[in-house]
Amino acid sequence: TMNNPVPQAASLLLEKLMLLVNVRPLPAGSGGELPPAAPGYHDTSCFKRGDLLEVPRTLFIHFGIYLGENRVAHLMPDILPAFTGDRRQIQQVVTNKRLILGVITKTASIRVDTVEDFAYGGSILVNHMDRLFEDQVLSSEEAARRAEKLVGAAAYSLLWNNCEHFVTYCRYGAPVSFQTDKFCETVKMIIRDQRSVLASVLVGLASIVCLGLAPSTTLPTIFIPFFLWMAG
Repeated sequence: TMNNPVPQAASLLLEKLMLLVNVRPLPAGSGGELPPAAPGYHDTSCFKRGDLLEVPRTLFIHFGIYLGENRVAHLMPDILPAFTGDRRQIQQVVTNKRLILGVITKTASIRVDTVEDFAYGGSILVNHMDRLFEDQVLSSEEAARRAEKLVGAAAYSLLWNNCEHFVTYCRYGAPVSFQTDKFCETVKMIIRDQRSVLASVLVGLASIVCLGLAPSTTLPTIFIPFFLWMAG
C-alpha cells in the first residue's frame, strides 16, 4: 500500500518552520557563525535547580531545565555530535549550518549552556507549564538529575523528540509537546478546508455532467469558492 502523503507533508512543513525557532539572522561576513549573545541580564537568583525555563520565540517556544549555577540543559538540533565526541568542539555555540544540518539529518545534542546563551536575548518564563500538569510535577532534584543524565548526543524529531518533549519528560515524567500538537491540528484544519472546497468543485462538475444543469448558473457557484481557495 502507498503511504499517506498528508502526514509526511505536514511533518516536513513542521520541520521547516522549526528552523525559525532557533535560526538567528547572521550579520554580513559572519562566515556562518552566530554573533555573540547579548550581555547577561537575567537574575539567576530567582531560578531554582530543576526549574523549567521557557523562551518565547517567533513561532515556537524554546525550553530548558535549570541545573543551578547559571547552567541550563536544553535540546538543540546539531549535526556535530554525529561526527565527533570532542566536548570542546560540541560545546561551542551552535552555528546556523550545524543547526540546519541537524534538522535535516534528525540529530541533536542535549547540551548545557549559560542562561544567557540559552535565552539569547529573550525573556524567560519559569515553570509556566506546571499549571497544565497539576500533581504530576516531579521533585526539583529529580527533574535536574533526569536532565543531567540525558546530556549528550540525541535523536531529533520535531514531532516526537524536540526541546519540549525533553523538558516535560524531565519535570513531569511524560514527554509531550503541546505546541507541536496545536500546530498539527492547525495544519489538519487547513487540509480539511482545502479538501472541502475541492470536493464542492468536483461535486458541482459532476452535477453538470450527470444532471445536465445549466452551466451559466452552476459554474459561478462552483468556481467562486475554488478561486477563493486559490487566492488564499
